[in-house]
Amino acid sequence: MNLALLKLITAQVCVHATMAGMRLAAPLLALKQGHSAVAVGFLLALFALTQVFMALPAGRYADRAGFRKPFFLAMLAASGGSGLALLLPSYPALCVAALLTGGASGMVVIAVQRHAGRIAHDALALKKVFSWLAIGPAVSNFLGPFLTGLLIDYANFGGEESTMGFRMAFVLLALAPVLAWSWVRSTQELPPVRAPAGGPKAQAWDLLRERGFRQLLLVNWLQSASWDVHTFVLPLLGHEKGISASVIGTLLGVFAVAATVIRLLMPLVAERLREGAVVAGAMLVSACVFAAYPLMDSAWTMGICSMLLGFSLGSVQPMVMSMLHQITPEHRHGEALGLRLMLINASSVAMPVLSGAVGSLIGVASLFWIMGAGMGSCLKPAWRLGLSTKKEAASAGQ
Repeated sequence: MNLALLKLITAQVCVHATMAGMRLAAPLLALKQGHSAVAVGFLLALFALTQVFMALPAGRYADRAGFRKPFFLAMLAASGGSGLALLLPSYPALCVAALLTGGASGMVVIAVQRHAGRIAHDALALKKVFSWLAIGPAVSNFLGPFLTGLLIDYANFGGEESTMGFRMAFVLLALAPVLAWSWVRSTQELPPVRAPAGGPKAQAWDLLRERGFRQLLLVNWLQSASWDVHTFVLPLLGHEKGISASVIGTLLGVFAVAATVIRLLMPLVAERLREGAVVAGAMLVSACVFAAYPLMDSAWTMGICSMLLGFSLGSVQPMVMSMLHQITPEHRHGEALGLRLMLINASSVAMPVLSGAVGSLIGVASLFWIMGAGMGSCLKPAWRLGLSTKKEAASAGQ
């Protein structure tokens, strides 16, 4: 990993950690102020809602403006949202902060992924770059809530009724994006890629006419939905089986650690990996694990399932990102990334609600089996995706 890529990853971690920390602090402060669980749920939904509507415009803007301008705007949004919560620690201000920090995180993801994809010159470099980039969210999802929680608990000098601990956390969350910008502000912009002259004006939805791109989004959505279902439904399944909260938390931790470990290992063996084979293998393993998960009666066997699922789902995103940059036109990478992010975040908003409704009707175990069946049904398209090339999709959206 070179210094330029390390700066990109570190900057992404800082901005994403701001969102992750705010996602912990905002609902806790709202609960402290006496707001209902419904209000807290609405507040949490706002973190993903901005990305649903802003991902596509952010992707188009990145295609036009490059890397630094989108990152700078994201820095202002993330820092401004945290600063607003610091100055006005009220529920409306927290809602605005959720929208701003969530949107900023999405814009940074698109800008960083687009820039990193362009500095990779071949398929092997793409796999390595996106394997390293995939580690960033795991790090930030740990650092943001961890440091925020420490400040909330141990920097609260005004007593139990004081919000000083929250204010100190908001200070840290406001400074992190500024620090990120100081690292990447000197990043050299790559030459702009212009659309072919003389053709009709491209629409983002034209990308969906390409079969390979549609299949890629389907595979990525299944992976993301499976991740969300596991995170949401595992506590319900554990509760049904009489497993304690601490053990359920450990099972989720095992899943997260396994997903991080596989992403740490993938750059080391990237030259031996074919994207389609990795994705198809991951979906096969995931389908088997989802089928077996509800049948496990002990924490140990559920822990093995959690670990295997972390390995399989954690390996998918780097391969998906590598293929996305190969099968979409270079001048439309930002749009493609925006469409992908919009779909993923829309799923993250909807899946907990759908999972809860379906689980209450036909049982929690059925959710695992439904996801397993979905994974199994897409094995063939996933395998074929690895054979797609940029040449085969060069006409998409032109």
